[in-house]
Amino acid sequence: CIPDQLDAGIRFFDLRIAHKNIKNTHNDTLYFAHAIYTLQTVKEALSTMAVWLEQHQKEVVILSCSHFYLLTDSEHQALVCYITQLFKDKLCPPQETPYLSQCWDLGQQVIISFDDETILHQHKELWSKIPYWYTDSADPKEIISYLEERQKAQGRAAHFFTSGLNLTEDTAVVVCNPCLTMRKLTMKSFSLLLDWVEKQTPGPDLTAVNIICGSFYLCSSGDLRGLVRCNQHGTLIH
Repeated sequence: CIPDQLDAGIRFFDLRIAHKNIKNTHNDTLYFAHAIYTLQTVKEALSTMAVWLEQHQKEVVILSCSHFYLLTDSEHQALVCYITQLFKDKLCPPQETPYLSQCWDLGQQVIISFDDETILHQHKELWSKIPYWYTDSADPKEIISYLEERQKAQGRAAHFFTSGLNLTEDTAVVVCNPCLTMRKLTMKSFSLLLDWVEKQTPGPDLTAVNIICGSFYLCSSGDLRGLVRCNQHGTLIH
């Protein structure tokens, strides 16, 4: 439920948008998809978010439209048209540093990135793709090691970037653990991942983090407090 996630403090949404493309139908409804389709449509979810933002006018969210499945050019255009009409002046256009105070003064609450170069050239209010650092592994130690090695090798990106703490089940894990759900797998690793999060700092430094993304954080008694505390270590937005 989008309002529940927003109420819990989540401000970054990695959106994978799909058309079901059912044969012999002309349905242009879009859904979110990650292995399976959501029941809620894209328009329903975004309209719910717009209502929440009206009620919380000092909150800023980042919507990363990162993957598209079976969308035609016209459906891409219709999606962008819907988004821009829905959020209107709440959209924060691309700029070097979107300070919160500036967003508040201008009433800007929504940053939208779009992973499609053609669309970006046509719509200057959209941000370019937000890099998402992650590795396909069910081992939290491997994930942490990957992120730390990439930080040292590349340094932080110039603008927004995401450190992904999402665990990925491979075939061996599924076969050897038929009763192990992704939720259970994630919660087994939660304390280790959260410990790493609490040691991170935001800001312009080469080893700083920016956006941290994971799964099932609402299941923990710690909720998002560890993540929020990171912002007390340095500058809030870079």
